[in-house]
Amino acid sequence: MTIVEEPVTEERSALLARLGLDGQNKASMGRVLATGSIAEATERADGTMEATIRILEDEICWEPAILVLPHGGVLELTVINDDKNTHACLLPSNGDQKFLWLVNHSRGRATINLDGPGYYWYSSPGGNDEGRGLTAAIVVQGEVPPEARLDRPEQPRP
Repeated sequence: MTIVEEPVTEERSALLARLGLDGQNKASMGRVLATGSIAEATERADGTMEATIRILEDEICWEPAILVLPHGGVLELTVINDDKNTHACLLPSNGDQKFLWLVNHSRGRATINLDGPGYYWYSSPGGNDEGRGLTAAIVVQGEVPPEARLDRPEQPRP
């Protein structure tokens, strides 16, 4: 996984543009999560992707705040709780959500399947963690497969 540090605003804007998170009809949500870093999942030879997300000590935020997948598919995710408090991780996945209970200074693993492009929110749903900022997103890039497209006239694309 590549974590991209953004020391200045101009570099963050360029990164958001390169990943397609800054415009309509693209991944289109990079400006929503204004804090935290952006990371790209690592893709294995078999197409499975892998990444690590963590809760930093005393920060009540996910690191990275935005995880970008190059395409839909299976993601093997390692979740680390570096905080002194217990948290959870409720992850999206086709067919059923995945839940990890993370006691302080623990780690867990989840295999999720996100087969369509778009953005998927995940959070820690306990103890008002979401209200305090423990919410983040996974952005899946790519096009909708032909069999899943609506039967309508071609739409203008950027």
